[in-house]
Amino acid sequence: MKRPTGRFFIMPTTKDFVSALTPLADAGRAPAMRAYMRDQFPFLGIATPARRAAIKPVISLFKGVPPAELIGVAGELWQLPEREYQYAALDLMSAQWKQFDTGDLPQLLAFVLRKSWWDSVDGIAGIVGDVLRFDHHGMDSALQHDNFWMRRIALLHQLGWRGKTDEMRLFRYSMALGHENEFFIQKAIGWALRDYARHAPHNVAQFINENNSTLSKLSIREAGRHLTPLG
Repeated sequence: MKRPTGRFFIMPTTKDFVSALTPLADAGRAPAMRAYMRDQFPFLGIATPARRAAIKPVISLFKGVPPAELIGVAGELWQLPEREYQYAALDLMSAQWKQFDTGDLPQLLAFVLRKSWWDSVDGIAGIVGDVLRFDHHGMDSALQHDNFWMRRIALLHQLGWRGKTDEMRLFRYSMALGHENEFFIQKAIGWALRDYARHAPHNVAQFINENNSTLSKLSIREAGRHLTPLG
């Protein structure tokens, strides 16, 4: 971990995360966690609260570390086989998101294409959303990407923005991908619309009503879960 040596400091490394998590490995929990992710990744068997508590002291020492070095350590964690290390990378970048700016987006989005599944992709969407919340930088390139996980990022990056949501962009992105049959895209459209409906229910209800022939039944059902249909 970060230790003072005179007036200088040694930056924490990937080994510090490994040292924090390895003692918590639980072989009894790991099979169920792996099965939940459809056996795509091995697990150490560490519950989320325990993982976050163990690495919190390490993450706190990255305050002020340049973005390139943050992303570098996250990238090393991403390469490790057990899924908890990808979660640790997400925890690190999420905790220190204020150190990123729009110039770091290509490096952040690169994580989407490696060991892709909804858990890691949605984690990156949250980090990207934090970086862009006060910038309103579009995600058109992600919307048009060949990889559907990247398109999912475009749909989800405004989650939680409420009054800062770019409504026109949200609706435009939903329409652009409304024809897709991919489950994770249809679900993301519904999720993004439902989230914004907490702030602007009438606008979302009107959008669904006007475009119910374009949006999938799954997207409409998810989006309208807490909405009163328009008369």
